[in-house]
Amino acid sequence: MNIALFVGSFDPFTIGHQAIVSRALPLFDRLVIGVGVNERKQTMFSSEERVDTLRQLYANEPRVSVVAYTDLTVDLARREGATFIVKGVRSMKDFEYEREQADINRRLTGIDTLLFFADPELASISSSMVRELMHFGRDVTPFLPVARP
Repeated sequence: MNIALFVGSFDPFTIGHQAIVSRALPLFDRLVIGVGVNERKQTMFSSEERVDTLRQLYANEPRVSVVAYTDLTVDLARREGATFIVKGVRSMKDFEYEREQADINRRLTGIDTLLFFADPELASISSSMVRELMHFGRDVTPFLPVARP
């Protein structure tokens, strides 16, 4: 079975993240969405809320599972049997960071990372931008995915 891991804090999960899932899913038998829990990082939504939201969003997609994790991404990948890590890239800054992470992950475990470049119309959408808009009471629904029945 060909399994990939898509990880992030997803605070919140945006339409940009959803687009990466949609593009990666045809390449794998199963896609595990790993919701990173970092005690040192202040989040707007609890890990339970983020996991629940994603499980609802992908309730009708049996190839997608959602888990929270607190350890290294490569440790989660091993537990889940993933042979690839999937990441999205919006900018050169993202690319450099993800390239470095991919190199370390591969050195540690041999697991390769596939980078998906954001669709141009989604490249400016980030979780931090959505949180900022929410803080100021703006409507963020255009930036958040909607679960389909």
